[in-house]
Amino acid sequence: MTTSPAAAADGAAPELKPVVVTRAETREGPLSAELRSLGLPVLVWAAIRVLPADTAPLDEALSRVASFDWIVFTSRHGVAAVTGRLPAPPAGVRCAAVGRATAAVLRRHGWPVDLIPGESSAAGLVAAFAASGATRGARILYPASSRTLPILAAGLTQLGAQVTTVEAYRTVSGTALDVEDCRSWIARQGIGAVTFASPSAVAELESALGKEDFARLLAAAPAVAIGPTTARALAERGYTPTLAESATLRGLARTSLRAARAGQSQRSA
Repeated sequence: MTTSPAAAADGAAPELKPVVVTRAETREGPLSAELRSLGLPVLVWAAIRVLPADTAPLDEALSRVASFDWIVFTSRHGVAAVTGRLPAPPAGVRCAAVGRATAAVLRRHGWPVDLIPGESSAAGLVAAFAASGATRGARILYPASSRTLPILAAGLTQLGAQVTTVEAYRTVSGTALDVEDCRSWIARQGIGAVTFASPSAVAELESALGKEDFARLLAAAPAVAIGPTTARALAERGYTPTLAESATLRGLARTSLRAARAGQSQRSA
């Protein structure tokens, strides 16, 4: 996108370049809506898709949900998988959410949230359990992604909990990504910022574009990560992301706006 001659003559601010959404959503998705509400153009490069898992293991675990002390949720997809099967929160079972965004989804379904970490990450949730003193001997159900990292389950187990991890949904490569169109945007340096809401999105976008074009993209546009775990996935690849002001889609959008504006100012200088 370029500034029109008329706009330049009038002294109007140039249009911001579009922000890329890599999470599993459409143009009408929640992050895209947050970005547009801030006046940002949006490009949806859905690098991942979320699909249903084999329901039998989760159904079996939920059939004996009263035997658990806690259910831990690390995404809205885990919330959807569980609340879609249980008509009401189980009595006597406490709920933990990895961050405010997941907690908000639980509350919208009428579920209580008993534990939220200060840092919205798996490590932060482990630390919150450790501080609560409610872990040793606790029976914990963890409805997880097919690509879940071992940090949460291993950390809770080390604290003395009995963790049952059940695949509640599958995270797979996004098949609708138009890679040639992506490369066209990268070649003309047309991107204002790139948002990442999970380590899977980082890995899949790099795989789809190839390492060279992924590097070109992030050399010209700042990467904005929703939380520390996602930021770590970028850092491990040699990139320095900007961390969202809060681990919510709103926080990700607001930080992306600042990153896009900063990039525009640098180009104008």
